[in-house]
Amino acid sequence: MMVSGLARMTRLVRVVLCLAVVWLAPLASAQEQPAPEPPAPAISASPVEGADQAMKERLERIYDQIETLRALNVAVADGVVTISGLVPDETISQEALDIARRVDGVVAVQDRTHVSVAVRERLSPFVQRSVSMWNKTVAAAPLILVALFVFVVVAGLALWVASWKGLWRRVTPNLFVGDLVSQAIRVVGVVLALVVALNLAGATALMGAILGGAGVIGLAVGFAVRDSLENYISSIMLSLRQPFRANDHVVIEGNEGKVVRLTSRATILMTLAGNHLRIPNAMVYKAIILNYTRNPERRMDFQLGVDANDDPQAAIATGVSALAALDFVLDDPEPSGVIDTVGDSNIVLSFRAWINQTDADFLKARSQAIRATKMAVEEAGFTLPEPIYRLRIDQFPPGVKVDVSEPAREAPKPKAKPVFAAPDAVSVKPEDHLDAKIAAERRETTDKDLLDSGRPVE
Repeated sequence: MMVSGLARMTRLVRVVLCLAVVWLAPLASAQEQPAPEPPAPAISASPVEGADQAMKERLERIYDQIETLRALNVAVADGVVTISGLVPDETISQEALDIARRVDGVVAVQDRTHVSVAVRERLSPFVQRSVSMWNKTVAAAPLILVALFVFVVVAGLALWVASWKGLWRRVTPNLFVGDLVSQAIRVVGVVLALVVALNLAGATALMGAILGGAGVIGLAVGFAVRDSLENYISSIMLSLRQPFRANDHVVIEGNEGKVVRLTSRATILMTLAGNHLRIPNAMVYKAIILNYTRNPERRMDFQLGVDANDDPQAAIATGVSALAALDFVLDDPEPSGVIDTVGDSNIVLSFRAWINQTDADFLKARSQAIRATKMAVEEAGFTLPEPIYRLRIDQFPPGVKVDVSEPAREAPKPKAKPVFAAPDAVSVKPEDHLDAKIAAERRETTDKDLLDSGRPVE
């Protein structure tokens, strides 16, 4: 039943589709066919007496009024117009044919003209156009001089206003934006002067062509220097946002170092190894920035392992007490320790403590903290386990006897206690070598620094 119903439904759909195709096909064909052209006027079977002569005289009078068509010859027979003669170029011939077709009673037009190859004939239109343009220029010379004077005045005024860099730097957030405003006033002023001068001279068509060409060129240049424009805009935004200060210790997209300066193209870092690192501002603007200098308090973490048979909580208390006794470790927040993982033969403990980076170098402080914690844990009797490996041999070669009994353990010999320097005796004072190099470079370089200590850091 279900199969037969499905078959009937399929046949019904096919019938409906066929009817739709038959019904819509005429409509589609009607829409696709172009509109019929109007029928051409009928040609009279008997010629009108004197019509050919009238058409010839009419065309000759018209051609006599047009300087470029005066040399053409016109012949008319039974309504067929034949135009002959030499023309300087094909456009003049086409103009004569178009005029002939518009005369009433013309049945057809034959072109018997030839383009002249004589130098004089070819140069004559060009000379005439040049003379005509020169005459128009001479006639419009006073207006052109006035337009030129207006252009010089408006452009000079704009350049004079743009030269007030001190004003623009005071009213804008930083030097970079002030220079950008000055350049924008200069460009806008020159363009405005050009538009006013062209309008005054009546060269609106030329102005439209210049503006259109400038738009196309600007679009092409924009696509060509898209990366440079993105980097330039990023520089503006960074100079306004101020995400860091000079000498800040930052990490930008995995690149760590101290900030030297922010220029209009890149952010200059000095790595911890003393090398210069230049990062494009487009990357810096979109990057995740980690700033260690913004908050001088920083937490250090490290791990120690103790034997699986030892009490991990007691080991944690011993290590935390050793950390709290260090001068460079902050009391608030207090140092702490937790059980990280439990392995087959050891227990891994994680210790945490806070320091002030303005008073202590992070790496030195962490090193001394690990050393002090390890010494305290060992002196308290806790064992720092060594890796244990188990070997299993299932079969031995024939004739080989192996003693698998456990050997007697000898009493451990007492080891001489090593002499350690007290943790507080090792200096953890921050190094200032990089700071001195950065300060010296900032004094010697002539590049503009967009970082402003007077603006808040975001």
